Amino acid sequence: MAVRQALGRGLQLGRALLLRFTAKPGPAYVWGRPGPAAARGRGERPGRAAGPGAEPRGLGLRLPERYRFFRQSVVGLAARIQRQWVARARGGAGPCGRAVFLAFGLGLGLIEEKQAEGRRAASACREIQAIFTQKNKMVPDPLDTRRWQGFRLEDYLIGQSIGKGCSAAVYEATLPTLPQHLQEGKHVGPLSGRGPHVLPGVNKEQAPGDPAFPFAIKMMWNISAGSSSEAILSTMSQELVPASRVALAGEYGAVTYRRSKGGPKQLAPHPNIIRVFRAFTSSVPLLPGALVDYPDVLPPQLHPEGLGHGRTLFLVMKNYPCTLRQYLCTHAPSPRLATIMLLQLLEGVDHLVQQGIAHRDLKSDNILVDLDSDGCPWLVISDFGCCLADENMGLQLPFTSWYVDRGGNGCLMAPEVSTACPGPRVVIDYSKADTWAVGAIAYEIFGFANPFYSQGKDHLESRSYREAQLPELPKSVPSDVRQLVRSLLQRKASKRPSARVAANVLHLSLWGEHILAAKNLKLDKMISWLLQQSAAALLANRLMEKSCVETRLKMCFLANLECEALCQAALLLSSWRAAL
Repeated sequence: MAVRQALGRGLQLGRALLLRFTAKPGPAYVWGRPGPAAARGRGERPGRAAGPGAEPRGLGLRLPERYRFFRQSVVGLAARIQRQWVARARGGAGPCGRAVFLAFGLGLGLIEEKQAEGRRAASACREIQAIFTQKNKMVPDPLDTRRWQGFRLEDYLIGQSIGKGCSAAVYEATLPTLPQHLQEGKHVGPLSGRGPHVLPGVNKEQAPGDPAFPFAIKMMWNISAGSSSEAILSTMSQELVPASRVALAGEYGAVTYRRSKGGPKQLAPHPNIIRVFRAFTSSVPLLPGALVDYPDVLPPQLHPEGLGHGRTLFLVMKNYPCTLRQYLCTHAPSPRLATIMLLQLLEGVDHLVQQGIAHRDLKSDNILVDLDSDGCPWLVISDFGCCLADENMGLQLPFTSWYVDRGGNGCLMAPEVSTACPGPRVVIDYSKADTWAVGAIAYEIFGFANPFYSQGKDHLESRSYREAQLPELPKSVPSDVRQLVRSLLQRKASKRPSARVAANVLHLSLWGEHILAAKNLKLDKMISWLLQQSAAALLANRLMEKSCVETRLKMCFLANLECEALCQAALLLSSWRAAL
């Protein structure tokens, strides 16, 4: 019955197409464009399209992306066949002509059926995405109730050092409890004296990220930015990419800070991306461990041999229990949990790509870990000091000389970046560079040495490695994940899946097994599965006071739902499984 209906509809369309293309163009219709008379009949101005980029009015049959070999539309297909058989059609088609006409009609009917299915799927994806975009909003800023507090270093009680990197030191911190009428008022100034309140005596058994110190203050090392606030904010502007809209209100008054055109972008919030709550400049204090850990970057008034300036940038963020590297040193996640952790990184990188930002320094030290009530890790990408977030360039960096900064961490620099040679017209595409780095970090997440950090004969360099040299992940790792990791580490960026497709692969592998088990994957069945996932995610989110990691991931996936990317992931998974 379905074939008969498709055939009948195809014959009807085929007859109309052939009649239209064999008929001579008249004054009112010229090759799919309405003439002046027809345009006036519809109330349109002659010689002008209905709107910018409007398609020629006519059949209105457009093919989806997966039928790219037809190039334009069903009209193009009809024209090709018409050119071959128009003579026979005009003179009365014989048995051969009728057979071709029949096949043509059947083909058009099947194509139209696929188009209708594709339209239904795309519409359903858009509706689901709209629902979860609203549901997937970030947790409110914890400093929002103290809107006019936290813009000065003197507002904080600073505890012990959390860690230090190549450009900053991080300390745990908290805001003192104030009376309610003062919390709701504007900034009241320091509690006493000048400078931050340092608590030297802290219980050593206190775990990092303890509620007593809910914040982490990152103090940048200022060697060459000068001492003016404007110069510091301009030089260290990349650190401000994940800052909230009110983070710099203390520097610029009650008016929200607006980034200048052509400067770094402002990153929209995402659960897997760090959020900077406050950013301000202040005089460099002598904090615990400074004279031992980083004496050379202190200003001369604090250390005679110091090279730093007296003023620098401070960033206030959430205090996380540990980094990914620290977590993996004490935990051995199961294959399923490791897959979920890898998926979180891909979700974060996809958000960066969608925003036109490249992190360029992804490594396990720059990934923070939060733990839910069950001890399940939630990964957060941090440290944007090396990011590419230019409003004008996007993800395409002109590489005109060796002085152009290509990012940090040369060991995890994607091949298209590490092998680039400067030239007048050379451009480095970073759209899949962070995705490659996630593939390398996947070895660490699954409990193995990162091959690009290893020593000796097992060491690989991104400049020269071959895919065949990549170490095999063990059989305990799901086969879909093994295939994905190898795919992410393809040398040619064009052969790698995007972060969105890679994330969809893991979503389908984790929660869409019964969909992938079908021999012929149909869009209608895919949409049914998506609706089931949507209902389950909404119910779980409503019933639980705090959503579990898997529920949050599903909501993230549904908020970024794209029909084409999901189909690409399903086809990729099917091809991998068919090759086994």
